[in-house]
Amino acid sequence: MTVDYQTLTDEELATRSRDGSFVAFEELVRRFESRICAFVWQLCRHEIDAREITQETFVRAFQALGQFDARQSFAPWIFTIARRKCIDHFRARKPIADCEPPEEAHGDDPGALLERREEAQNLWAVARRVLPPVQFEALWLYYVEEMSGAEIAAALGKTQTHVKVMLLRARHALAGRLPQPGKQNATAARLAVRPPQAVGGSL
Repeated sequence: MTVDYQTLTDEELATRSRDGSFVAFEELVRRFESRICAFVWQLCRHEIDAREITQETFVRAFQALGQFDARQSFAPWIFTIARRKCIDHFRARKPIADCEPPEEAHGDDPGALLERREEAQNLWAVARRVLPPVQFEALWLYYVEEMSGAEIAAALGKTQTHVKVMLLRARHALAGRLPQPGKQNATAARLAVRPPQAVGGSL
């Protein structure tokens, strides 16, 4: 029986990958490569490093598939690996000066949309400048990746309460720096209408 891998969930693909299906893992790479690359680039701000860390993330993910619990969500798991690879990278050497962001593989990817919109670029640039790294990471995972509080907590190794506090503090720090109503692009609008407290118990 032929399997349509594109119809499987991320968790089903991870399980099949763990059992030795390279086709399943290739589908996971297709789904997550541009998303991971966009996330990593926001942290390291260097195209070559972002691509290298992205590749290392998938190599490590493949090696660690035996540790993945299919009862959990796959996205926080692989973003955790990407974040750790970034930390390892920064420990190994100082970040290199900024350069142009990498071209994303999928035109409708959230990261690619952000890169194409000047206001959104400015918004995330401000966030990078004024927020501690972990608050920036939480903000990105919440608004761009649309992860729940529980998923962000898993990705960052924090409690859900800590995540909620970080998001509230980040939003407060950015207050007054966001575009005014009527001048927002889609991403800025989401920042305005999806405050952390809106998800209530999920955080």
